[in-house]
Amino acid sequence: MVIRKSSEIASSEITPKPVYLNRRNFMMGSLALGAVGLAGHKLYRAFAPEAAQAGSKLQYQKSGFSTSEKLTPLNDVTHYNNFYEFSTDKDGPAKLAGSFQPLPWSVSVEGLVQKPKTYDMDALLKLAPLEERIYRLRCVEGWSMVIPWTGFPLSALIKQVEPTSKAQFVEFTTVLRPNQMPGQKRDVLDWPYVEGLRLDEAMNPLAILAVGLYGETLPNQDGAPIRLVVPWKYGFKSAKSIVKIKFVDYMPKTAWNKAAPNEYGFYSNVNPQVDHPRWSQAQERRLGEFFKRPTLMFNGYGDQVASLYSGMDLRKWF
Repeated sequence: MVIRKSSEIASSEITPKPVYLNRRNFMMGSLALGAVGLAGHKLYRAFAPEAAQAGSKLQYQKSGFSTSEKLTPLNDVTHYNNFYEFSTDKDGPAKLAGSFQPLPWSVSVEGLVQKPKTYDMDALLKLAPLEERIYRLRCVEGWSMVIPWTGFPLSALIKQVEPTSKAQFVEFTTVLRPNQMPGQKRDVLDWPYVEGLRLDEAMNPLAILAVGLYGETLPNQDGAPIRLVVPWKYGFKSAKSIVKIKFVDYMPKTAWNKAAPNEYGFYSNVNPQVDHPRWSQAQERRLGEFFKRPTLMFNGYGDQVASLYSGMDLRKWF
């Protein structure tokens, strides 16, 4: 397998949007947008001035961080999801996320920063130009995807709020809405979902805040309206539907690490040499493919991130 580190892929090579996309979800998204009024229209004008409706095309530039690998079909990306706030079944989020209202939305940035602020989506989208980044996503369960995300570097937000010298970690908290997210009515995890990164990890140019995929706004089941994407870590590290970002001087207690600390370490870097207690991580199966392939260290992004862990025992800090 050949992986180009800094390649681009033409838009003509992106798989067209399937005509069989769930019409019910599209209609409910359109109705939800109408209900939120002016705030929603402002958001989608920022995305695409000519189209103020759910599923709008995004305006973005290509990024040199993209992989050239074959994309996972959109139907798989939007109908095979880990989003326990809705369901523990892979097809459950797509079925149950239709009533979730992603607009209006705000993200509070607080903690050890010089300039704490609450951002609405319009303000977030002005922090940096949107880019399309085609990233591999590796799930701890052994499956993987290649997804064209649309977003901006997390570092753009971090620079804006100016962390103090005491800030060492970044804690991400996701939305708590059990009336719209039926999975939160079950004690599967300690809600709301919390994830975290070391500050230097968060500043790495690969880490992004995504607002879309396949050139359109994020579907509810994929983390609308804004989510984290950290491509060198297992997928559960990429928190969805974020409402708070807090800068702290301690290692955050994250959802999966609290639930099963012997299985889910804080770092959770993709590492074929460190097995999950219940299965091997040496291979993975790309959705849509029959045969497994070798798992790549740091999910293939070692050139960009290996230096972050120089001198660390990655079996201890898994």
